Amino acid sequence: MRVLDDLSAGRRANLRAVRDDVDFMRGNCADLETARRAARGMDVVYHEAAVPSVARSVADPVLSHRANATATLTMLVAARDRGVRRFIYAGSSSVYGDARQLPKREDMEPRPLSPYAVGKLVGEHYLRIFHGLYGLETLTLRYFNVYGPRQNAASPYSGVISLFVTSLLAGKRPVIYGDGQQSRDFTYVEDVVQANVRALTARGLAGQHVNVATGHRVTLRQLLETLGREIGVPARAESRPPRAGDIRHSLADISAAHRLLGYRPKVDFETGLRRTLEWYRGGRKSGARR
Repeated sequence: MRVLDDLSAGRRANLRAVRDDVDFMRGNCADLETARRAARGMDVVYHEAAVPSVARSVADPVLSHRANATATLTMLVAARDRGVRRFIYAGSSSVYGDARQLPKREDMEPRPLSPYAVGKLVGEHYLRIFHGLYGLETLTLRYFNVYGPRQNAASPYSGVISLFVTSLLAGKRPVIYGDGQQSRDFTYVEDVVQANVRALTARGLAGQHVNVATGHRVTLRQLLETLGREIGVPARAESRPPRAGDIRHSLADISAAHRLLGYRPKVDFETGLRRTLEWYRGGRKSGARR
């Protein structure tokens, strides 16, 4: 196994449990020669790299495009050149935009609202044509609001759950942009891993895209109240105006992932939230860095 990462958001220590089985390369997958070195001798590529921030993409669309669209194309070219058989891509629910219809289904017209979402959608199109032109087995997994242990709350790309948890544990008020009634299909990282593992052996991969989620949604206010109860603090937040590019509601239809991959979410929201909270509490007590 080989991992290519520039460590702009993650930490090498996250690989500690499997370090003896990993050939780690530090570098940027938007660089073609680096990507080719990483793909050499590989049968399957999982492309998880991104700058996963709508707000950052609005502020710096060029950076976002390079980290998302350009890096995806570069890794696909490297995979083709090195004879890789299968390419699995971390897509995003952001490609649906703010369509009123719920749940979001894969046959809906994409309506991206941010440079980040556009970059992710461009990657999907590249996967489809690389299958058609070069025979590469490709699949996009459209992730819906992934959360869980090890998310770096100090990162500008961090998810809302890690930000809420670390703020409340520190006795601070988390920030809610808008009225807090926006809803999300929060997906525990263990279920995302399940989908990726199933994609390794799934048959008939030919440029499809499938939702990876739970099929249930929670508002940000409900999230805040649940965390307040679990931690034992008032569920109060600092309110700020809505941010450009943010989606109002997100809820997935996951039937396509079930048909293609046999995917079924196993971790409900309350269980996943407790596991996440336990990890952050443990890190805070031990003084572990994030």
